[in-house]
Amino acid sequence: MLRLLRIFLLLPLLLAVPVLAGDWPGWLGPKRDGSSTEKVKAWKGDLKVVWRKDVGPGHSSPIVADGRVFLHTRVPGKEAEQVIAYEADTGKQIWQTDYPRAAFWSFFGTGPQGTPTISGGKLYSFGATGVLACFDTKSGKLDWTVDTKKQFKSPALKFGAASSPLVDGDRVVVNVGAKGASVVAFSTKEKGKVLWKSLDDPPSYSSGIVRGRGKEKEYVFLTQKGLRGFSPEDGKKLWDFPLEDELNESSTTPVVAGGDLLIGSSVSYGSVAVKLEKKKGEEVKATRVWKEPKLTCYFSTPVPVGKKHLYMITGRATILNPISSLHCVEVETGKVLWTKSKVGKYHAALLKTGDDKLLMLTDLGELKLLQPNEKEYKELASSKVGKGEQIWAHPALSEGKLYLRDEKELICLQLPE
Repeated sequence: MLRLLRIFLLLPLLLAVPVLAGDWPGWLGPKRDGSSTEKVKAWKGDLKVVWRKDVGPGHSSPIVADGRVFLHTRVPGKEAEQVIAYEADTGKQIWQTDYPRAAFWSFFGTGPQGTPTISGGKLYSFGATGVLACFDTKSGKLDWTVDTKKQFKSPALKFGAASSPLVDGDRVVVNVGAKGASVVAFSTKEKGKVLWKSLDDPPSYSSGIVRGRGKEKEYVFLTQKGLRGFSPEDGKKLWDFPLEDELNESSTTPVVAGGDLLIGSSVSYGSVAVKLEKKKGEEVKATRVWKEPKLTCYFSTPVPVGKKHLYMITGRATILNPISSLHCVEVETGKVLWTKSKVGKYHAALLKTGDDKLLMLTDLGELKLLQPNEKEYKELASSKVGKGEQIWAHPALSEGKLYLRDEKELICLQLPE
């Protein structure tokens, strides 16, 4: 009785304690959709740089968990990759673990592109040459690796493997892209043991998502051949929708918008909205609701705001005069409501805040805070960040700080309180 009385008396104090926003434990944040629960206020001038660190090559995005920032990069000057852990508040390095890889080079970088995922005290990374690795987040110990290219003989991608591991329960699932092993689920408990492998589709740069819950749960991937739905238990193909990029450069992550539409996009195909329906006793049917060839997302994933609007960055796969543009799109029809052209060169990343604003980080090193509006582009704040171009990694937002990386540095910015 006394214990209950104490709890009752303390309850108002407990409720008064502010709830800290969650970690940013993987690709596109905690829900894998580019959204955060944190609210962001407009600022004036340039944002304060809390700390910055020199880092090796790569376009893998930083992630945040348990007061630490983790980054996956190439070891400078070596055919090896590394994961480094830093204190989130100070940038002090806590540990660094390297591992060898096969030789790799591309015109747009020599480091890893896929973003690691943290779950259950473990970090899972997928390197440029297809090495899936598992690390202990506290000590940095390398628990196990699987060389997927060597094991499954997957065709090489021009810019290297880029799938960010999808972790769900005891499965870590990646887009391998080999015959008989297009998408593969590995065991998180049995040192990368193959749990299932599915389809023959060649590889793409895209990462998968979880859609639905309970018996309706499925994994959705954009392979080189199209959008695919997989059973989490055995990898059985539940449905498919053809979406082939002429350049084999499907990079965007599928996203659910408007409540029940699945959005897919690539740089030559354009964008499509697919509705998934299942009648009793029948298989899932994937039906096209709309297609817009002009909405060519290169490697920026669209972000829904509310149920009616979708914000998208489109680009072109060209070395000469590359241009990326921001569009506000009507979810139900694919109609472009307005366009802000030349926001970057190849890329800009979008992040939705907890108060339904948008942070846009361009590859030219400009960070902008936008107020979504179906009628016009509305910019609330802007700041120059980074030292150079090719900021192709997605930023991470955690507890009032924004973590981003360009080709040379990992940077921590303080957002206004």
